[in-house]
Amino acid sequence: MKDYHWKELIPGDRYRARGSGILHEYDRKLVTMLYQPLLGTAALGLYMTLWAELEQDRLWGKEHTHHRLMTLTQMNLKSFYSERIKLEGIGLLTTFVQEADDARSFIYELQAPLKPLEFFNDGMLNIYLYNRVGHTTYMQLKRYFIDEERKTAENVTRSFDEVFQSLQPSEMSIQSEEGPGFANEYIGEAPASEPKLSEAVFDFELLFEGLSESVVSKKSITEPVKETIVKLSYVYGIDPLNMQNLLMDSLLPNETIDTELLRKCARDWYDFQYGKKTPKLIEMNKIQPVMKRTVPEDSELTKEQMIIRQLETISPYQFMKDLYEGVEPTLADMQIIEEVMIQQKLLPGVANVLIYYVMLKSDMKLSKGYVQRIAGHWARKKITTVEEAMELAKTENKKYLEWAEAKSKPASNRRKPIRSEIVPDWLKEQEKGQNAAGEQPEAKSDADLEAEKEKIAEWIKNFKNPST
Repeated sequence: MKDYHWKELIPGDRYRARGSGILHEYDRKLVTMLYQPLLGTAALGLYMTLWAELEQDRLWGKEHTHHRLMTLTQMNLKSFYSERIKLEGIGLLTTFVQEADDARSFIYELQAPLKPLEFFNDGMLNIYLYNRVGHTTYMQLKRYFIDEERKTAENVTRSFDEVFQSLQPSEMSIQSEEGPGFANEYIGEAPASEPKLSEAVFDFELLFEGLSESVVSKKSITEPVKETIVKLSYVYGIDPLNMQNLLMDSLLPNETIDTELLRKCARDWYDFQYGKKTPKLIEMNKIQPVMKRTVPEDSELTKEQMIIRQLETISPYQFMKDLYEGVEPTLADMQIIEEVMIQQKLLPGVANVLIYYVMLKSDMKLSKGYVQRIAGHWARKKITTVEEAMELAKTENKKYLEWAEAKSKPASNRRKPIRSEIVPDWLKEQEKGQNAAGEQPEAKSDADLEAEKEKIAEWIKNFKNPST
């Protein structure tokens, strides 16, 4: 479990702010009122600071170091990186990097926010905004960006040829058309940018395998339909098998997919599965809140404290990625953790302990039922810190093993669980106590035992004190 922000940039790295086009005062209102509830004030402040560095009616700002930007925003490097990637993820910032002669420089290109029509019909951002601000405020914001339509009236505007007269051929002087010049561009309005979802969000191959060509043709799955499918899958957690049914319900007589009907079907499916709750935007890059951390920063740490410190200062997403040895976590595993964080209101550090415990006990697998059962128990116990979660995992270890054993065996063949897992140091004491009570661990081959020991040892080895 490592913290990577210091590999991405250092305070001495230089940067320039750039606009993708001219940003207007109206864009400022859009970012403040529609995006701030999703991003928070820190990310908004960073966006506004970069915007302020652009000269009036120009696209480029001057070159500075990140140390200066950190001073202006009063952020440390880790916080700056966290807020920067929020802006990138939501579509307000595009980051470019150049490396030459052991020096690294960045270009932070500001993107315009979506216009109200695009935002409130986005299918993703509008749903998350509704959840964050509630129905009353959401409707107030919507009305703020709505004005009355032009009444029906006859258009009497003159055309160009009715007002201006063309020159005669003899009066024309032909000149070569010159462009803006090499490495230059015309200044224009900044195009709106929407959040981009990676291709890994949805498995289209699995979707197409289960669709009958005689019912839903691949030709009906156009690019706009694909974009809608990806967004709905991400927002509502719809897998390819359920999406197949929704597509068939959204098919029109002319063999095209009605995207609005598809959105409605997705909302109905979500309501049926989870009740009248709107999906929440879970920031998987969030870490344990400072007030819920228990390990002091300036002290020599024991091995257990080092583990606690790491689980407090890493996000569930990064933790899962590290356990996957750098590979992106699967969508199914991400959804399992997101769901318990939403429904059981688990803090990021507590979710990390849950991931750590379940994966060690379940052969590096996240079983949805097992995760939900333990998460529910921790929620009822009002567990809010990493230390509390680890302590409860110690004391309730036998019960959790019985849950896992009961789940994995048929009802007619269940017996007292026999444990064979190699566990972290913070669980060894509990294991010894249970073995002393008469339970004998199941024998394993020496090769398997040594492989598991090496795996655990490697994880513990990587538990280094992160910089703050």
